[in-house]
Amino acid sequence: MTGSTKRLRIDREMCEAHALCIEIAPEIFDLPDDDVATCDEHPPEALWSKAHSAAGACPRQAISITEDARGASPRSPKGQ
Repeated sequence: MTGSTKRLRIDREMCEAHALCIEIAPEIFDLPDDDVATCDEHPPEALWSKAHSAAGACPRQAISITEDARGASPRSPKGQ
């Protein structure tokens, strides 16, 4: 697979268990007994809009979405 892959993460230090993410996307997020949300880091494509909504709703901004390049070859600086 080439291109990029999205990854969903929760900063365990920032999460305060408000659980808005779970209200928005219970298919992706969970709140175990330790009161720090967990998530499926690679949810199905159909659920990414919910993941973005949950990240935007988090009062502590503890949810992040990153894209990792896959199959990209290193580029040399321009002119070299």
